Amino acid sequence: MGNPVTENPLETRSDVQRAVRQLVAPLEAHHSPGGALVRVGAAGASFPNHEAGIEGYARSLWGLATLAAGGGEFDGWERYRAGLVNGTDPDHPEYWGTIADGRQKVVEGSCLGMALGLVPERLWEPLDEAERERVQTWLTAANGEWIPDNNWRFFRVLANVGLSSVGASFDRQQVATDLDRLETFALENGWYADGPDAPVDYYCAWTMHVEGLLYAWLAEDDAERAARFRRRAVEFASEYRHLFEPSGRAVPYGRSLTYRFAQAAFWGALALVGRDADLPWGEIRGLWLRNLRWWFDQPIFAADGTLTVGYRYPSQKMTERYNSPSSPYWAFRAFLPLIADADHPFWTAEERPLPELDRQRPIEAADLLVRRGPDHVVAFTGDTATPRYRNKYDKFAYSSHFGFGVDDGIAGLDACGIDSTLVVSTDGEHFRGRTADLDGSVDDGVAASTWDPFDDVTVRTKVLPVGPWHVRIHQLEAARAIETAEGGFALPTTEERYADDVRETTEGQMAAVSFEDFSGLRAVGGGNRCEPAVTTPVPNTNVQHPRTAVPVLSRSFEPGSYRFASAVLGVPGTASPTAWTEPPTVEWTWSGVTVGDGEGETVQTVSLEQK
Repeated sequence: MGNPVTENPLETRSDVQRAVRQLVAPLEAHHSPGGALVRVGAAGASFPNHEAGIEGYARSLWGLATLAAGGGEFDGWERYRAGLVNGTDPDHPEYWGTIADGRQKVVEGSCLGMALGLVPERLWEPLDEAERERVQTWLTAANGEWIPDNNWRFFRVLANVGLSSVGASFDRQQVATDLDRLETFALENGWYADGPDAPVDYYCAWTMHVEGLLYAWLAEDDAERAARFRRRAVEFASEYRHLFEPSGRAVPYGRSLTYRFAQAAFWGALALVGRDADLPWGEIRGLWLRNLRWWFDQPIFAADGTLTVGYRYPSQKMTERYNSPSSPYWAFRAFLPLIADADHPFWTAEERPLPELDRQRPIEAADLLVRRGPDHVVAFTGDTATPRYRNKYDKFAYSSHFGFGVDDGIAGLDACGIDSTLVVSTDGEHFRGRTADLDGSVDDGVAASTWDPFDDVTVRTKVLPVGPWHVRIHQLEAARAIETAEGGFALPTTEERYADDVRETTEGQMAAVSFEDFSGLRAVGGGNRCEPAVTTPVPNTNVQHPRTAVPVLSRSFEPGSYRFASAVLGVPGTASPTAWTEPPTVEWTWSGVTVGDGEGETVQTVSLEQK
């Protein structure tokens, strides 16, 4: 069972057009009688189930509207058109309700605006005057209302611009106000923050840039702003690509990861920059297609072919409160290049692999330090500002292969998201990890942070990549007795070898797990005695792998000042621990910490003071 898209080669434009139809086909069984709602599951979100049905209807339009705009065939437009008419009719049983309450419907209004702008002949022109007036009334009801001061402003922009595209009444001043505010979120090198004092993550790619480029495509009287959106997108491309493996797999980092192949949406949206743009079209097309292929090769589909909630596999444990069963269809914005004609260079250029990229690259706007291997990308974090999303921004490292685990909300080391972080406890049962309220930075090849797990406990950490390893240097100030536990990368295990039969080695001050891949960490540079162990986190808490094992070093401290360090190694595709025989060295000096490569060469001297 599943979805036939898994057999689609995804090589040509017609392959991708067929992929849209393959992904939409399973939704037919989930349409409401009036067509206004698409419900693909019964799980709840922070908004009513009725609004989840609107999500299913509206988000699928990202695939269908782009398909039709580029000349692709779909025989279900009558049902979608009926859904639009019925959903905006207050007298119909499937009426969506007013959009003016600042809730989830504001988001879905952007999908409708996009579709009106791209395929008016399918959704607008067949309507009579009364039906058009109701659609216009529904979409403009959010104007002047409160909405979150972040990427949501683009949603209101697209709703208005869609109406403008079909000659309907809209609020021009509201559009200008929202766009002006969005531009204040722009950072260097084409990046955007998702609002004031907000994190910088994939929303920059799959919302800020995607919707900015779509606005530039649809807007006919805002050439100067459209040019800025296009210029920023081109600048952003040179850094965004560092988060992707040659295989197409990307680093999972941050929230909303259930949107999955929305990761590819930016690469597809670049087709809207313009056919004459001086871009490496073959490289861009390759990044886009390889990401889609990787995703369609993962177990992300239910038995009936619909998308599940989760990341690489179905799991509710890694989701956010605003994720309904219909939410994953936000990924359909990845199909934007279907708008472009077949003779666009996006389609005519030969697909090319990623070029040789820098082994190490700071992404200053996002406070990330990216380290690349042949088949493994790791992003080390500096500063974050995301208190709601523990584990999704505040780990030391985020790996394209090993993924990351989340807190399961229960007591115990196996439930606190121990991988790639340091946690602190006063009772050995309840652990506090790095908070999202960090004072951090990425500078000179070092990711630094200061955090307070308790009012009288402060931890300063500096993370330094050294070859395939990374070294974590910790300075601890504690006015109470505490225990710490530090985890390496979460190694995937199979069902048969999940708990009792995982091969592990523990010796002195090191812990390692080896099974198809290798993960280990060891104490370096002297310091406090530690206890090595391997823990098996609660199943389904890792975004990449249902079952994992994590090597851990535990330490105990009386009140006082301490410094200690660990060297961490994660190697995909090798079950041999021999790669671990020459760890980095750490020597404490008056000037700071001198880190060597394990072969006698000094890599860097790192000050213990925070800048």
